[in-house]
Amino acid sequence: MTVDYAPVAPDPVAAPGRPGRAWTAAYDIRLALPLGAFFLVFFLAPLALLLLVSFYADPGMTRFGLDQYARFLLDPFSLRVLGVTLWLGVEVTALTLLLGLPLALLLTWAPARLRGLLTLIVLLPLLTSVVVRTFAWIVILGRQGIVNASLLALGLTDTPLKLLYTEAGLVLALAQVQMPLMVLPLVTTLSRIDPNLADASAALGAGAWRTFLRVTLPLCLPGIVAGCLLTFAAAITAFITQSLIGGGQMLFMPMYLYQQASSLNNWPFAAAIAIVFLVAVLACVTVFNLVGRLSRGYAQA
Repeated sequence: MTVDYAPVAPDPVAAPGRPGRAWTAAYDIRLALPLGAFFLVFFLAPLALLLLVSFYADPGMTRFGLDQYARFLLDPFSLRVLGVTLWLGVEVTALTLLLGLPLALLLTWAPARLRGLLTLIVLLPLLTSVVVRTFAWIVILGRQGIVNASLLALGLTDTPLKLLYTEAGLVLALAQVQMPLMVLPLVTTLSRIDPNLADASAALGAGAWRTFLRVTLPLCLPGIVAGCLLTFAAAITAFITQSLIGGGQMLFMPMYLYQQASSLNNWPFAAAIAIVFLVAVLACVTVFNLVGRLSRGYAQA
């Protein structure tokens, strides 16, 4: 391994009397070969094989063609499943942001002795198996669950409400499961905001809400974009939660793909579904990245 030191321009933000970084280490590109080989073998090769299978025109994989993609893109049912799945991600992301932003603000502004406890509470969903979390929500949302029992005890309803196997119940369960993916980027961004900015805003006559809308919110936009990206991607691919909480009454892309591959043994169509779903998710990620770049420019303006 060789390490070369190349001169760079002095650091323009170096403090007076302290020289900027004048040298930086340039490492051998061969150090990245193990990671590149791992990425090639375990990601690019399976993806290429999946793409190849999707071009077979029949389930027996005897001839090539674009029949599977035409079948998906010209089928209103398949397009509806894709749209419902993407809309589910939007709903979960919106609810998670609505609940996660106040929680992130509370965690950032909390005293040091409470910050550790609040962080543990936020991380609890990640410390529990997804199957356990999902079954817990089945108990909570069931007809004899905690929510219906509380509503009946308070006299707010005469009959148990149908909360399980509904879109609202699924969105609520996914929002709780994905909450850490929204809160942690927000906490990271909020912790980097100079508290003197809020004091300066208050000194200039701005109230708490105006300070939040004009100072805090624009500066935490990169964290919001990152949290939305992580939450959206995790929500639309949450196969177990979608299957157990949604039940058989709602069909989303992960279950649709599983049915074609395992139940019908139609591997070419399942591969085409996976590729179309991947392209749709990448398109959404591209939009999020574009918004993220715009937000960074807005926050620095």
